[in-house]
Amino acid sequence: MGVVNLSESKGGFVNYFEFFQLPKQFGIDRPLLDQAYLKVQQEVHPDRHATGSDSEKRQSLQIATFANTAYQTLKQPLKRGFYLCELAGLDPELETNTSMPAEFLMQQMELREAMDDAKGDLTVLSRLQNQVQNQLNQYILTIGEQFDQEKNVTIALERLRAALFLERFIEEIDYRISELS
Repeated sequence: MGVVNLSESKGGFVNYFEFFQLPKQFGIDRPLLDQAYLKVQQEVHPDRHATGSDSEKRQSLQIATFANTAYQTLKQPLKRGFYLCELAGLDPELETNTSMPAEFLMQQMELREAMDDAKGDLTVLSRLQNQVQNQLNQYILTIGEQFDQEKNVTIALERLRAALFLERFIEEIDYRISELS
């Protein structure tokens, strides 16, 4: 795989999947992504372009920056999912649309109550964290099915938004656990 020539790609860059020569899908071959990323980084490393023109150095830096952003997006399931939505023309409206199904919101309230009730009990907090992580893992599987098998980006987006709630909840539990440790 050669480095993408920025001057030949539309708008300066291709999409992240094309950049790493991977299929545009939620289920990603992580070792292939890692391998493609490392190859690009080796090709655009500043030491390889130390004697190049300013334009070549700038282009190398642009590619390295794009590769970093692309890699960070594709390696994380939720970021990858939101990126796929973006490519499909769907706006997740994360800042403006906070509506969720009532059942999900009730579950979130129950989880928050359980976390508050746990107070300083590391065992209870860890158990709650594992429970929510398992739930998040199930959402990620469902999201993958919606993108890759069902080809239903709208439902995938709904699940992504819910999974983001769960991910943030896990981060909050992590914070509470770290405060107690």
